[in-house]
This record gives sequence, structure tokens and C-alpha cells, in this order.
Amino acid sequence: MSDKYDLIVVGGGPGGMEAAQTAAQKKKRVLIIEKNGWGGTCAHRGCIPTKALLSSSKSYMELKKLKRFGVHVDGTSVDFMAMKKHRDQMVKIAAMGAQKGLADAQVEAKSGTGEILSPCEVQLIEPSGQSQLLETKNILIAWGSEPQFLPDIQTSERIMTSDGILDLTTLPSGMIIVGGSFIGVEYATVFAELGVKVILVELLDRILPQEDEEAAEFLTQELARLGIAVHTSTELISLKESEAGVVMQVRKNSETMEMRSGCALLCTGRNPLLHRTELDRLGIEYGRAGIKVDKNMMTTVRGIYAAGDVTGGMMLAHRAARQAKASVEHMYGGIGNLYNENFIPSVVYSHPQIARVGYTEERARKEGLSIETIRSPYSANIIARTELMGQGFVKAVFHQDKIIGAVILGDLAADLISGLALAVASQLTRKQLRSWVIPHPTLSEIFVPLFG
Repeated sequence: MSDKYDLIVVGGGPGGMEAAQTAAQKKKRVLIIEKNGWGGTCAHRGCIPTKALLSSSKSYMELKKLKRFGVHVDGTSVDFMAMKKHRDQMVKIAAMGAQKGLADAQVEAKSGTGEILSPCEVQLIEPSGQSQLLETKNILIAWGSEPQFLPDIQTSERIMTSDGILDLTTLPSGMIIVGGSFIGVEYATVFAELGVKVILVELLDRILPQEDEEAAEFLTQELARLGIAVHTSTELISLKESEAGVVMQVRKNSETMEMRSGCALLCTGRNPLLHRTELDRLGIEYGRAGIKVDKNMMTTVRGIYAAGDVTGGMMLAHRAARQAKASVEHMYGGIGNLYNENFIPSVVYSHPQIARVGYTEERARKEGLSIETIRSPYSANIIARTELMGQGFVKAVFHQDKIIGAVILGDLAADLISGLALAVASQLTRKQLRSWVIPHPTLSEIFVPLFG
């Protein structure tokens, strides 16, 4: 068989895999190249390992509820190495699942580096050092992202990024987390639930600035209940190692403060991974926010597409997959206009969770939309009360009687948001939503008051 392909995908994360499998389903000859582990950042350093740790920490915390249910558990403790083993097993399963999905779709998969030479040529450099020139009709860039580093701050065993923290072998006594994004909030949740004294520092006036303001404020209070010291409107001046751990100087309300802890975690965001030499040689436009693409995910060079974190914006696995699917449909004359950023749900996997899709109240007002917001509390739901889910709410935003956004704060928000995401994407009216029959008793009945 010749080395000519219909599509070569460079990057084996969620976006790259979706593109490869979608094209293969269309009977195209596809090659996907990955150098750092099948499944990408999501499987190895992001979604999967963090959610495995969050599952462990939540299980430990929920032991405290059992007495209310009449169940007594004595002698409980945290085995951090066992948690890491569980996490590593989940990563291994995710990576194996990625490879199996590609194999089942009859996609050719090769480990190594794929260097794009032209819109129709890719140089494959295998781990052994051997190289091979490959020809293709289309290329999809799915390089992913990397942690954002702060100037003048050196990482080390005690000053870590969200990648480096996965190498911890023991629980520290204390931790400073710099950055109140979803990554920082999720790690703050994990370590606080495991008994670590956590300090969370955010430059802006609130954590999770992209999320619904009420939800972010509520979560701030919940983090405080866990014992997390949350400092917003706080500017980092310096962060260095000390004999006993780390020392950080910050500025808050024009005053300088010093904070000390066992270690520090930098969660100041991730940047698109841009191989600038290749992009410049190819003439592909890009900026700090990522590679420039059109509505079909095509770059400024015909025949070369990009999807996922490398395009900037919300760095989410399902967003990458949707972008990739849209690109392949465009390549081969399939469904048009498949990608819409407004229809991509996002989740903060804190405890409780925050899930959102479409417009928030703040965004709608900034854009001058006349809206009606309807709120339904967890406290009014019998399953939420029976299972001691605590406080929470779901909120729907309507414009001209159509649902344009929704946010859920509470247990199982990540699972509940899917139904509202479909409603937003379908631009359903309240009249149409009233035909939605929800079984009783269920947590999803929390939606019923939204539709009247």
C-alpha cells in the first residue's frame, strides 16, 4: 500500500481521535500520529487523572454523611498511594480505550512526531529516529496545550504546574494554589478533602470569572467550609522555595502579605501548544490565543485544519471532538455548520459541581438582550434532600421565550447539564419544554419549575 492518505492527523487527543474516526467511517484512508501518549492531555494529565482523584476525595468526605443514614464506619484513613494507583489505572484504561477505538475504526496509528512540511506532506519521525515522508490530501493539527508559566517563577519539586503535581508521592501538610480557574478549584477541592491545608489565590475579584456569578460566589462559600482560605483580588509578587517549603509574597488592597506553605501549585491556565517554526513556514496565521480557524476549523491555508486546545478558547475534550467532527464533515461534504461555541457545555468538577451551557445572565445583559431568568433550588427536590446533597440550584435563561443558557450548581450537575445543553442547542421554547416528561422521584425533576 502506498504512503498516500486522505487525512493525516497530528495529535492523538480527543480532537485528533474524533477526526480520525469520523474520516475512517467515511471510508477514507487515515493516519494519526501521537508522540506523548494516546488520549492526549485529557487521558494522561487532565480530565481522567483529576476526576479519579476527585472521586477518591469525595468518597472519603461522604463517609461523614453515613451516620445520618444509620451506617457507622470506624477507623477510616487516607492511603494516598492507593489513590494514585487507582488514578494510574484509570489513565491506563483511558489510553487503551483510545487505541482500541482507533483500531476498531481501522485508523492507522503511529507513534512519533509528525512534522508538517506542506499542505500535502508530513514527515513522520519515529521514536527510533527513522523518518518517512507521507503524502496526504488533508491535514488536521491537534497539538493540544501546555501549562502556562509565570515569568520569574521557576518550577521545582515544591513549585509545580498541573502536570507536575501528578508526580506527588505523599500528601503535603499545606499547599498554595495560584489561580482560581476550574483547574485550581478542582485541585483545591481534592487536597482540602484529603486534609491538606489549602490557600487559593486569585488575581481577579472572584474565582471562576467565566462562570455564573451566583454559582461562583456559592462555591467560594463551600470551599471556605472545606477549610480553604480563598484570597481574591490578590496579586502575586514572588514565589520561592524556603527551607520548610515555599514562601509567597502577594499584594492585596495595597498591602503586601506573606504566605508560607509546604508546596505551591500553579494553575494560571494553559496555552495552545504552537510549533511556531512550522506555522510560519506554512503561512498559517496564529496568535497568543491559538491558531486562527474559520467556522469549519480550516486554518488560513487551504487543506490544513486545526481542532481542540491549539485553537484556544475553552480547552475541553468534548469541544475538541466537536470541532474535529465539524472539520471532517467540511472536508468531505457532510453536515454543515456543525460547530457552535454557544452549545458547548462546561463543567467545574468541584464539590458541588458547576455546569453551564450557553449564555449566563451577565453575558446576556452585556450584549443587551432582554432576558427572563428562572431558578429552581435543590432544597425543593425530594431526591436531593433524601440523599443529603446539600444546597444547590438550577437556573435557566430565556430570551424571547427561548432557552439560551443554563447553569446548574449542585451534586451531579455534570450529568444533568446534558438535557439542558440539548434544549439550548435546539433553541426550544418554554411551550416545547413543557412536553418534557420527567420520572418521579428523580433529581432531574428540579427542571420542572423552569418551564412553568
